[in-house]
Amino acid sequence: MKKTIIFILLLMQGITLVAEESNISIIPKPNSIQLSKGFFEFNENTKLYLSNDLAELKTVSSFFSELFTKSSGIKFHETDKKPANNYVGLIIDHTLEADYYELSVKSNRIIIRANNPKGIFWGIQSLRQLLPVEVESSSMRTDVKWTVPNVEVKDQPRFGYRGLMLDVARYFYSVDEIKKLIDIMALYKLNNFHWHLTDDQGWRIEIKKYPLLTEVGSWRRETLVGKFPKGTSEKERKYDCIPHAGFYTQEQIKEVIEYADKRFITVIPEIEMPGHATAALASYPEYGCTGGPYQVATKWGVHNDVFCPKETTFEFLENILQEVIDLFPGKYIHIGGDECPKVRWKNCVHCQNLIKSKELADEKELQSYFIGRISSFLESKGRKMIGWDEILEGGLAKGATVMSWRGTEGGISAAMLGNDVIMTPRQYCYFDYYQSKDKSEPLAIGGFVPVDKVYNYNPIPKELPVKFSKHIIGVQANLWTEFIADFDKVQYMLLPRLLAMAEVQWTCEENKNYTDFLLRAEQHKKRLDILELNYARHIFE
Repeated sequence: MKKTIIFILLLMQGITLVAEESNISIIPKPNSIQLSKGFFEFNENTKLYLSNDLAELKTVSSFFSELFTKSSGIKFHETDKKPANNYVGLIIDHTLEADYYELSVKSNRIIIRANNPKGIFWGIQSLRQLLPVEVESSSMRTDVKWTVPNVEVKDQPRFGYRGLMLDVARYFYSVDEIKKLIDIMALYKLNNFHWHLTDDQGWRIEIKKYPLLTEVGSWRRETLVGKFPKGTSEKERKYDCIPHAGFYTQEQIKEVIEYADKRFITVIPEIEMPGHATAALASYPEYGCTGGPYQVATKWGVHNDVFCPKETTFEFLENILQEVIDLFPGKYIHIGGDECPKVRWKNCVHCQNLIKSKELADEKELQSYFIGRISSFLESKGRKMIGWDEILEGGLAKGATVMSWRGTEGGISAAMLGNDVIMTPRQYCYFDYYQSKDKSEPLAIGGFVPVDKVYNYNPIPKELPVKFSKHIIGVQANLWTEFIADFDKVQYMLLPRLLAMAEVQWTCEENKNYTDFLLRAEQHKKRLDILELNYARHIFE
């Protein structure tokens, strides 16, 4: 009944359907799709033609071969000579725009054409979604006819930055689980994995110069259970009395980066400062204003103990960031910059003297000074700083990229200053919020962000003058994990909202249609099932 209603709604909205289009369920929706009669059928003689000997292109071809052979049993013969027919061609064409690809399926061949291997990879994800969903199977399927409908796809992303943030500081997830998340991102053409590695409740990255960061800072003695109203006394709070620990070695981080790189996903580390620093201060108390003692936080919220802007603190942080830079090859380093209480700075003799000596107006300008110092260091190393929109307070560092999370205002202000902006307002992009009003929903931090609200978000604010819109370089979904203790729930909170976000990030606003999206998402339900992913079923019921 629901599918029939969707079909009628699509017709009412003027969307033309062809009978075979039940197979055309690409997410995110491409800019242009032209369907024609017929199909291409894979068989034992199908060849894989590579137009170029690029190592990256061979990585792409290997990705597709392994995916397809695993489920179909068909092994491609790879060739650098163009066959007459019955082949899949991966063709580098430098006359095309950098982020553009074409996918052309005819009965005698399939061609994916792009300027670079990255575009070819995106074309392969579209081809993957045109194949029977059984292509996702982990074992060979002999009951499937491996066909793809004849189609012409011309496509490129709306935004260059298409991100997902996962907080691993509150709860730790294994390397295999991180890889599984990266695989989901690749399927839906996201290209930036923001890895939130440090916070008050845990330090998750090995820093060889400062081993106590993981020896002390990577574990907390227990964790707050449930949610309590503001003002609840400590005696009324409940804890699980179970230590929680975990961190990634530098070798494991390299492994994740390499895995993501093969899927054209950049890994962006976040090392929080000057606030959200309790785990670091528990490890090295000399870098706080009071000298401690400090304890890795066992409850959620904003904590008053922050880094003290002493020269020794900057040396400490620069040494940490140098190891981070050596690990992560991407241009961005995220330094947080959010939710930094000023109470310790107000009562710190050093901080007050620094405000006077630098002729700063107040503690907000002291935070700007702090952020500016870190930004200058990163720039000296050839990197760009990203921070949450609080880095606007007291003056924005030139060249810094702002993640606008408290709404759209910060993004608008930063864009009008000429800084790049990644839009991630919590009312649309926070996937730790509830996605249904059903009372059976698992515990979330609060708020309400259902799939349709995500889908209908337009990242270019109406209030932003058109000439500044070029500074909105992308969109990001964020998953904070205060109440997400295992990876099964991570999947549940992300899916299917991440499918809607992928379309916000990729698809032109004029090509988006929520009813059409629901029809395509219905097909992806089967894909998610075969991939054994846990997902919310609200939009499918």
